[in-house]
Amino acid sequence: MNAPTMAQTLPSAEDIALARECGRVLSTILTTRAETQRIDFHDDQGTVRTVSIPTSALRLLLDVLTEIGQGNAVSIIPIHAELTTQEAADLLNVSRPFLVQLLEKGEIPFHKVGTHRRVRYQDVIAYKNRIDAERRKALDALAAQAQELGMGY
Repeated sequence: MNAPTMAQTLPSAEDIALARECGRVLSTILTTRAETQRIDFHDDQGTVRTVSIPTSALRLLLDVLTEIGQGNAVSIIPIHAELTTQEAADLLNVSRPFLVQLLEKGEIPFHKVGTHRRVRYQDVIAYKNRIDAERRKALDALAAQAQELGMGY
């Protein structure tokens, strides 16, 4: 498997409008409890091809369309994907040297392929979730302290 690409471009205004419309239509289809959906695709020659698609995949597509409809670039990365240190750093919005420090301290598990470090996507996300939770806890404590001191927050 090739490494996932983190760099994305923002969608155009036409893509945003189309994604919003497609998302609205798709959301009406996804009210069903069926495990699969049959969709007809029409090519430029007028040929119709019917495809059965898992409803779970269509829900993921709806999530993608929703993000594009809001003007966001989207990447899909398999949970089991392995990232380079630069890709992991980009995902966490930190520098690559800082990420390497985290790896060497054991904050995020990694393994080496030759001389290169590789990090599992799910381990990077687990670290991000853990750090975000710690930050929220610290902010809640600061807000509570400010309330106790009558600082007007």
